[in-house]
Amino acid sequence: MVKSKSAIKLHGFNNLTKTLSFNMYDICYTKTVADRKAYIEYIDEQYNSEKLAEILREVTRIIGATILNIAIEDYDPQGASVTILVCEEKNPQDVDDANGHRHPPENASIAMHLDKSHITVHTYPEYHPDNGVCTFRADIDVSTCGEISPLNALPFLIDSFDADIMTLDYRVRGFTRDITGRKLFIDHELTSIQNYIPEEIKSRYQMIDVNVYQEHTFHTKCKLKNVDLDNYFFNFSVEDIPGKEVKNITARLQKEMDEIFYGRNFEKFEGEE
Repeated sequence: MVKSKSAIKLHGFNNLTKTLSFNMYDICYTKTVADRKAYIEYIDEQYNSEKLAEILREVTRIIGATILNIAIEDYDPQGASVTILVCEEKNPQDVDDANGHRHPPENASIAMHLDKSHITVHTYPEYHPDNGVCTFRADIDVSTCGEISPLNALPFLIDSFDADIMTLDYRVRGFTRDITGRKLFIDHELTSIQNYIPEEIKSRYQMIDVNVYQEHTFHTKCKLKNVDLDNYFFNFSVEDIPGKEVKNITARLQKEMDEIFYGRNFEKFEGEE
């Protein structure tokens, strides 16, 4: 868990802004146009706005923030978005219901840390026009101010999505001051985002770090090491296709994953026709 240096006495509010960008990809192979459509529909149902909102509510609980407002949207033909506005303290306008739970009052106008503290998710299901590869992408941004840190929710986010590839960015912006007026540009120890990923998860992924310590900017890319084809086929299995086609499909999937991971296009891989 990321904790600020509580022994340091601050001059006023801790206004450091900490932002975690969690970008994931799920790769799938479909044999027919109908299956591609079915895959998109499956993803839209699996990660509709209501389910995404539940994930973000748990993120908010983990980092110790308070929800001010939630906006959700499902798009036509596919995709969804959720935005949650949060603050570090309890909302002073909240009222207790009959069960003792706190909620914003009806018709309340809330403007509290809205420019700095928020959590968003956007999804992007898509497919290759002619080779059967489908890709589901989700982008989650957790931006907080004060002592709370979005890094505490990273293991939960990774477990919430069956990701083949992840791109993780973390940045601390701005500064706060101690009581002597000395600026603090970061309030917790950090050498790599990998420090906050459990070993069991790290063992499954190939990882690359690019960190700019003087800018308090941290970047980690992750690609799944082992590919079990039956986890990538939609509505069919390895036993349903001949060996030569298995080799061809494997090459297509590997190419898709490597292009996303390295951020550039490749020529045909060995085995791809």
